[in-house]
Amino acid sequence: MSESTTPQQLPDDAVVLDVREQDEWDAGHAPGAVHIPLGDLPTRLDDLPPDDTTLPVICRSGGRSSQAVAWLSQQGFDVANVDGGMRAWASAGKPLTADSGEPRVI
Repeated sequence: MSESTTPQQLPDDAVVLDVREQDEWDAGHAPGAVHIPLGDLPTRLDDLPPDDTTLPVICRSGGRSSQAVAWLSQQGFDVANVDGGMRAWASAGKPLTADSGEPRVI
């Protein structure tokens, strides 16, 4: 069974792995997020942030990130699913940034 965490348990500047699609990312993401869409993960493992702590994984509502966490755990990575995804992140009042202009509500 993989670990999970909540947005409230993470610092506002936490490094998280965002596995959403490009348009979702562009609409708004956590300031410290690393963007690797779920489908790209197998070929972009070298792009994962080097860290000795558990890497939180996030998507829109938690479905894709739970898939990513299960797969990454099998590959030996220390990861945790962010329960509720970016919807919960935004609802918790966590900061959002967008690549172009103001972030939209997720």
